[in-house]
Amino acid sequence: MTHVVSESVAPLDPELLFKTLARHQVEFVLIGALAARLQGFPRFTRDADITPARDATNLLHLAAALRELDARIYTEPIPEGLPFDCSPQMLGRADIWNLITKAGRLDLAFNPSGTGGFADLAPNAVRFEVYGHTLLAARLEDIIRSKEAANRPQDRQDVEVMREMLKRR
Repeated sequence: MTHVVSESVAPLDPELLFKTLARHQVEFVLIGALAARLQGFPRFTRDADITPARDATNLLHLAAALRELDARIYTEPIPEGLPFDCSPQMLGRADIWNLITKAGRLDLAFNPSGTGGFADLAPNAVRFEVYGHTLLAARLEDIIRSKEAANRPQDRQDVEVMREMLKRR
C-alpha cells in the first residue's frame, strides 16, 4: 500500500471564509489573533477563530456554510483532515472544533476560555466592514480576558503586546 503525502494545509483565505459565512447568515464573533490584527495587533496568524451563536437557526446556517467550505476535522498527523458530519446536531456536541476548509484553518470555539461565548462577546464587539459585509470582532479587552484564562505561552506573549496597545490608545 502506498502512502500518499498530502499537500500542506491551504493558506487562510479570509475573503472566501467571511463571504461564505455572510452568505449563509452565520452569526459569529471573530476572536483570537485575527480579531486582534484588525485592531492593530502585529502578529500574523494562519487560522481564523470564531465564536458562533449556538441557537438552532444559527447552527443550521453554520452547518450549511461549513459544507460549502468542505470542512474536515483538523489534526496535525493528517493535515488534509478527517471526514466531518457538518450537521447542526454534530456541531452542538462539542464546545471546540478545529477544522480545515478550502478557505484554510478555522477553529470554532462556542465558549472561549474566560468568556460566556457569543452572548458575552457580541454586545461589545468592534464592527468592521470586510469584503462588503459587517464583521464583529472581539474587542482587545475580551481577547485579553480569554487569552489570560487559556494561559498558553503564546497567549501570555500576546497579552503583553495587547496591553501595551491599549495603553497607547
